[in-house]
Amino acid sequence: MADNSPDLVPQSKAVSHGLPGRLWVALILLGFAGQLAWGVENQFFNTFMYDHIIPDPRPISWMVAASAITATLTTILMGTLSDRTRWRWGRRKPFLLFGYLAWGVLTAAFPSAAFFKPVGLAVGMAILFDCLMTFFGSTANDAALNAYVTDVTNEHNRGRVVGVMQLLTWVAILIVYGGAGPIIQMFDYYVFFYLIGGLVFVLGLVGGWLVQETPPDAPVTGTYWEQLTDAFRWRTLASNRDFFLVLLGISLWALAQNIFFPYLLIYLQHYLKLETMQSSMLVAIAILVGGILMAYPVGLLVDRWGRRPVALLAVLGEMVGLLLFSISRSFVILTITGILWLIPLTAWTIATQTWSKDLYPEDRRGQFAGFYLLFWVAIPMVLGPLTGGWLATRYGIPTVINGQAGFIPTPLLFQVAGITTLLAAFPLLAVRRK
Repeated sequence: MADNSPDLVPQSKAVSHGLPGRLWVALILLGFAGQLAWGVENQFFNTFMYDHIIPDPRPISWMVAASAITATLTTILMGTLSDRTRWRWGRRKPFLLFGYLAWGVLTAAFPSAAFFKPVGLAVGMAILFDCLMTFFGSTANDAALNAYVTDVTNEHNRGRVVGVMQLLTWVAILIVYGGAGPIIQMFDYYVFFYLIGGLVFVLGLVGGWLVQETPPDAPVTGTYWEQLTDAFRWRTLASNRDFFLVLLGISLWALAQNIFFPYLLIYLQHYLKLETMQSSMLVAIAILVGGILMAYPVGLLVDRWGRRPVALLAVLGEMVGLLLFSISRSFVILTITGILWLIPLTAWTIATQTWSKDLYPEDRRGQFAGFYLLFWVAIPMVLGPLTGGWLATRYGIPTVINGQAGFIPTPLLFQVAGITTLLAAFPLLAVRRK
């Protein structure tokens, strides 16, 4: 496989696993800001919808599905555009800088959806705000930053860089979950969203400004639409067979995760009757141990041991962890079993993200980041939450919250997700060894 050296990182540094300090700072700030925003969107948009608009899991599944489709289309279209950009600032920087600023503003604006009446209009506005936020977030993070990380790394150091980015993901989620309980209890959701939106804006501004890149010397060939449509031709798909097999495994894994993940806090607070502070502490401890402490060591292991064995072990570990979590009831046991499914989640994410980046075509990294989102986000985040929402309403516990009828999800979601996770191993076994 060709060694894709970054434009601004000398080959000697890349091979010796080093990256310039300014580049590390930019990646850390942008990665952290993006994961703050995604952490809020992935859980607290859902709980806000449930607590302040309507206590029904189905609108949550609609919002998650609409956001997933928006993210995928945005990443493919804007990623392709960033591949072809030859601006004075570079290819990715304009998308990073302006995308993060709009992302922060729209994150802060989301709770205003609850002001609309009747409830159906409020649901529609919440979905609209989520999709607008997702457009700018996917432009900045999923398309531009994802491609930029691939631009400035190679096969020798990519695993550890992805490991650091995954560590930032868990740190951001830990801050979101750990800070959410006290802030929401003291000030309600609105101040919480304003604080997160402001942080995303400031960190995105500084990190985007620190990004440095030089556009490729080679001129752009063909038109935007030719590049976009060429990726869907059979010869392109066949020539990237291994890439799409890895993506199929990623999609099956993510489908299983999305059966339960949008409803995780709802399950903890309404089925297990944990206080908001308790559920935040549970998730925070599990993330600290299973995510933050494990991310960098797993990244090193992925570089040294290989992508495939780490990913396959993660599949087995995730199934066991989710099944044990589903039968746990006490705070201590829930925390332990939460760690048991978070460690495999960390390992899987680092291994498969690194593996897929290894297989990006060099001249289409932004566009192929969109294909990654198609399999990682769009397909599983449509099918997974709809499956979870159906299970939660068909086999859930009927309830009334704030005068409105709804359903409480049960442990069945975690059990179905655990068994479904096993399917992710089969496409990976078909990838050719190199």
